[in-house]
Amino acid sequence: MKNNYTKYLLVLLVALQTTVAISQEKPNLPHYLTETEKGLISDFQFTSTRYSPPPSGPVRAAAEWEEVEYLLVTWNPAYPIILRQIVQAGVQECKVIITTQNQASVSNYLTTNGVDLTNVIFMNAPWNSIWIRDYAGNTIYSDDVGELALSDWIYNRPRPSDDVMPTAHATQAGIPIYVTNSGTNDLVNTGGNYMSDGLGNAFASKLVLDENAAGNPYGVSVKTEAQIDGIMQEYMGINRYIKMETLPYDLIHHIDMHMKLLDEETILVSKYPTGVADGPQIEANIQYVLDNFESPFGTPYNIEWIDAPPSVGGNYPDTGGPYNTYSNAIFVNKTIMVPIYRPAVDGPALAKYQELLPGYNVVGIDVDNPGENLISSSGAIHCITHTIGVSEPLWIVHQPIDEANAGSTVTIEALIKHISLIEQAKVFWREEGETTYNEIVMEPTNSDYWTADLTIPNTNNIEYYLWAKSFSGKEINRPIVAPEGYWTIQVETLSVEEWAQKHISAAFPNPTSGKVSFKMNAIQGEVSVKIHNLLGQKLYEAIVESGDGKITLDLNQNWQGTLLVSFEGEFGKIHRKVIKL
Repeated sequence: MKNNYTKYLLVLLVALQTTVAISQEKPNLPHYLTETEKGLISDFQFTSTRYSPPPSGPVRAAAEWEEVEYLLVTWNPAYPIILRQIVQAGVQECKVIITTQNQASVSNYLTTNGVDLTNVIFMNAPWNSIWIRDYAGNTIYSDDVGELALSDWIYNRPRPSDDVMPTAHATQAGIPIYVTNSGTNDLVNTGGNYMSDGLGNAFASKLVLDENAAGNPYGVSVKTEAQIDGIMQEYMGINRYIKMETLPYDLIHHIDMHMKLLDEETILVSKYPTGVADGPQIEANIQYVLDNFESPFGTPYNIEWIDAPPSVGGNYPDTGGPYNTYSNAIFVNKTIMVPIYRPAVDGPALAKYQELLPGYNVVGIDVDNPGENLISSSGAIHCITHTIGVSEPLWIVHQPIDEANAGSTVTIEALIKHISLIEQAKVFWREEGETTYNEIVMEPTNSDYWTADLTIPNTNNIEYYLWAKSFSGKEINRPIVAPEGYWTIQVETLSVEEWAQKHISAAFPNPTSGKVSFKMNAIQGEVSVKIHNLLGQKLYEAIVESGDGKITLDLNQNWQGTLLVSFEGEFGKIHRKVIKL
């Protein structure tokens, strides 16, 4: 990627020089458009004469759980306690850039309240609102782990200081920035309506389609969904952009208000009582994802539900209650900051996070109190924070092993990359209840993949994590919180036949009009796969050499109705049904 951030510096400096100082009494803008702003949209200039071509080569958008160097906040004096708690947790993990034009006041407030300013950077720049998630840039890397840069979109609010702030962040960090601000690449989008898994997949609501469609109020070029996908691919490396229906009671239609990617295959989702508020549409959206998409590992997504709390009076958004959410959380290296509301409802939610993310420092921050009622403006913690990733990341991607049979041998595989290449990689494991870890050296296979074989003992569950070191000397664990945090393999004692029956999954998707897949977890030896119709006619036969992983069958368009798929190997024979539409 070309280092082109400097050409925006002059524009930013001119903007700073021509902007009057912002007082403590400036309007406290909500997350949604005010009535005044709605009247400004038609005359506001959203596009720009600044031309920012996309990166010159392939890029990768980082996932939110990856290592970061900077936490970003805009200091709105209406929320000092909330922001102070965010900064206090953030400085333990990384550097914190605070945008403010009142540095002395903010510095004095933080110091008086016990916040160490060693890792704090004050950025003197104008601002319009606190909702930095929507207008700050998003971390991208060239060639997966190469040059660090930011990618930025046109902000969907008539808030000019907010819209150019990513350029100031890029200048502060000394990195390039690529902006979709002109020509046919004039994409309107917001960070709260975007979530990346770091592997080229991203989620959004269909707000991104509406805001770039014919008749849009921003004056940007009309784009088809394919054209929007193309811009996201060029500027951010997003190859699969999953978009869900907007929600009736969410005023801003941002997915971070009701869902959170915890890792490459796990989605935490807000749950409402049956039939209440946005519950039915959220459930339909999640079913749409499960029916049409697989995780990057080729398996169904793991969906974890977390109850959305009502107001003190028991109201949800459909009866006048606020849009309370626990999913609007932010990863900052080994800490995750979670919005909380009141002790009567927060305990189970915080426990859920600790269960799903063992080893993480789970920090609850109250966003629903009389003095600083952030949630009443339709936003929470993720909405008022953003991050910039580290330069030269050491990137580890691994699908955790959930279960294994006692006495079996499982292969632990990971994609591990660094710009200086990988010198060493290891698996650290121990039996549940032990305090010290054993080591297994991982070996490189093809490309950037490393593997190790682990023989499962006949006793307890296994706790494990991965470690890697680059030739530059950088080291990292996955999970990033290891050894305090780890993955757990549930160890079972089953016969070969019982194991196969339990660990050759049901068909997905099912029913299907085309392809169908099955997950086979650590099935030993080669497997014969056959398909018959209900008349007993054999339609298909093949041999699968390895029974560990996923098998996908492309069903003939002429096959209809119920099909029987049989798997035969050392374990005997297992049958699964498929409905072919």
